[in-house]
Amino acid sequence: MTDWNQCYAESLTPWDKGQPSPPLVQYLTEHPLKGRVLQPGCGVGHDVAWLDAQGLQVTGLDLSPLAIERAQKAHPEVPENAWLPGDLFDLPQTHAGAFDAVVEHTCLCAMPPALRTRYRDAVHALLKPGGLLVGVWFINPDMDPGEEGPPFGIALVELDALFDEGFNVEEDYTPDVAFDGRLGRERIRVLRKV
Repeated sequence: MTDWNQCYAESLTPWDKGQPSPPLVQYLTEHPLKGRVLQPGCGVGHDVAWLDAQGLQVTGLDLSPLAIERAQKAHPEVPENAWLPGDLFDLPQTHAGAFDAVVEHTCLCAMPPALRTRYRDAVHALLKPGGLLVGVWFINPDMDPGEEGPPFGIALVELDALFDEGFNVEEDYTPDVAFDGRLGRERIRVLRKV
């Protein structure tokens, strides 16, 4: 497993583009969320700050305490209690069934593929009945020669199989906006907990 805190300490954070995810912003502008929202793997919190500005009760979760510290400094407008250092797989029981939505952007692809079912089960447990998992998924698994990940792409057939039980697909398409180098490599898929 990657030492994410060390990545932040050494400024080895190529995933931090300094702004929220364009496909996420586009989708959520057209399909606003309501209620309590969690973003696991929030990094320095650009998506969280954008969600907060939309009037949502948002929680940004990251395994790296240094990422959370930087998120708080970068986004002083976001309430301090919106940031949660911690492990998606080891959250307090009080978070079970507490969220109307989970917003996914770069969390699943940062994990080794062996942890994907744990991710799915953790997200399912955190969502209220009928809650949404809104994801910008890294679906083009082709990597440059010698590249091993993370990120770990997920093929559409694997994404289908991963969320086949416990979720229904609400939306699914390849977005027409992206960060440089990501156009055509991401997928918007919105899943509803059943």
